[in-house]
Amino acid sequence: MRSSDLVLPVRMSRVAIVAPRTRLREALVRLAAAGSVELVGTLPGGEGEEAEALRRLDHARPDAREEEPRVLRDPAGVAELERRGARGLLAGEVELQRRAALAQVYGSFAALVGWTPTPGLRQLEEQLAGVGAAAVELPRPSWVDPPTLFAATRVKQPLRPLVTTYGVEPYADVDPTLFAGVAFVLMFSIMFGDVGHGLLLAFLGLLLRRVKRGRLRPFQQVWPLPVAAGLGGAVFGLLYGEAFGPTGLVPRLWLDPVDDPVPLLVFALAVGATLLASSHAYGIVNRFREAGLGAALLAPSGAAGLAVLLGAAAAAAGWFAHVSALVWLGGALASAGAVLLATGFLAAAGGGAAGITEAAVELVDALVRIGSNALSFTRLAAFGVMHAALGLIVFAGARDVWGGVAGSLAAVLIFVSGNAVAFSLELLVTGVQALRLEFYELFSRIFSGEGHPFSPWSLPIVSRTEES
Repeated sequence: MRSSDLVLPVRMSRVAIVAPRTRLREALVRLAAAGSVELVGTLPGGEGEEAEALRRLDHARPDAREEEPRVLRDPAGVAELERRGARGLLAGEVELQRRAALAQVYGSFAALVGWTPTPGLRQLEEQLAGVGAAAVELPRPSWVDPPTLFAATRVKQPLRPLVTTYGVEPYADVDPTLFAGVAFVLMFSIMFGDVGHGLLLAFLGLLLRRVKRGRLRPFQQVWPLPVAAGLGGAVFGLLYGEAFGPTGLVPRLWLDPVDDPVPLLVFALAVGATLLASSHAYGIVNRFREAGLGAALLAPSGAAGLAVLLGAAAAAAGWFAHVSALVWLGGALASAGAVLLATGFLAAAGGGAAGITEAAVELVDALVRIGSNALSFTRLAAFGVMHAALGLIVFAGARDVWGGVAGSLAAVLIFVSGNAVAFSLELLVTGVQALRLEFYELFSRIFSGEGHPFSPWSLPIVSRTEES
């Protein structure tokens, strides 16, 4: 695996698929078998004798409508397929006919335009050559964005839903999947700090890995995420001295979230500033790849916004530590960032009083957003304290009724049921909060738009022997 596969999209080529008109069907069959070309254009509805035969067959045999389309390598007559009740083959012919309608005819040749991964272009050319067709690479218009495809590496694949549930990265952007995974696990762990709950979540993640069927099967591939989040929660549980609450089963290596919320709050803000700065770094790279140096320098998600964030953080740290030089240095850096932001907003708004007013409003809004986004990370501490408080309540309730047979049974019931409720509730709440911080605070800096995923056309190809 190349290191570039972890951050850069697969390079795309815009191609024209050129074939003799008399062999267009054969070329389309080769394309369907290759499954590596996304054709450009709006697909028409099914028309012609193939579509009419399919509608008659669907009316006569409604139970066969779920049969998936597939294509015979060698053509068969529509009447023959209808007579045989070959619904899947007829549906495949309709799909071929719809793609053929996208072709532009030039004399005795027909051409379709599409996108294909550049590394597979030579193989595509070899597949098409057998039917007298060719894939001709075309220049990419500046106003057209290629579809986005990222290599499905083993490292990234379990983490991809963290990004894809937000949106599809534009083709020019670098892939933040690894950063998103690390950030989610870190934020979740701070809020879910308990050795017992963390190890239980990791165990459930390992069980998810073994799921082969049922409703949980679609989530099987993401099993490393709950395992990593659970282990991270266990690590912070050691730091907090929490194992199914303050049971004393593990030593406290750092602080008690309930008794020492202020250090935890400062830590949460430091984590937030670090994650925000990292997302700005992604934003700088992406703005440069999307629109050049000016956007990377002046955009709120670029260097200007990063300067404001780092300057404000330095000034706050200097004030907290009583270092006046750091306060002045941070203030100067934040001011320089604000000037860059104002320059960018003014350039976008144009001159005149209206443009200046608009730029001023945009500047105030950007500065407020940077501050509010940083303060949003205080929820890491707040929910960490809440998790510890729930554990304390459950443990205290069980301890208070302990004694005798009835009291001991009641204590066990309170402890087990209380931890089950706390585990379930906190799992949901902290998961939602970690995603919320990721989407609104981090991804809003990394992405400035949305791309579209690479969707190659493919159909199963069968022979007459296989169908008989």
